[in-house]
Amino acid sequence: MWLLRLLWRPLRGLLLALALAALLAYAGDWAVWQLRCSHGQGMGQLQVSHITVAALKGNKQEFYDDGVTTEPCSHSLFPHAAPSACWWLERHTTQFAAP
Repeated sequence: MWLLRLLWRPLRGLLLALALAALLAYAGDWAVWQLRCSHGQGMGQLQVSHITVAALKGNKQEFYDDGVTTEPCSHSLFPHAAPSACWWLERHTTQFAAP
């Protein structure tokens, strides 16, 4: 119990600092994204292929190609006004879904 009391104050300060840093990062990213949007460069589109994975007997899987769609994305660190940020969507151009 005494160890918890001894460590609580520094841990509480660390958690508050991390929460404040995350809040400032999101607010700064939103401000930069708004500036980009005002110049017409805040949003983008990428081609994403969709694949459905079906489970079969014997722990086997079958893959069905569902085609390619154009997905909207935001040019920012966090996703704003779009389901994904462009930097993340560029690295995940194939999306798998279970039925």
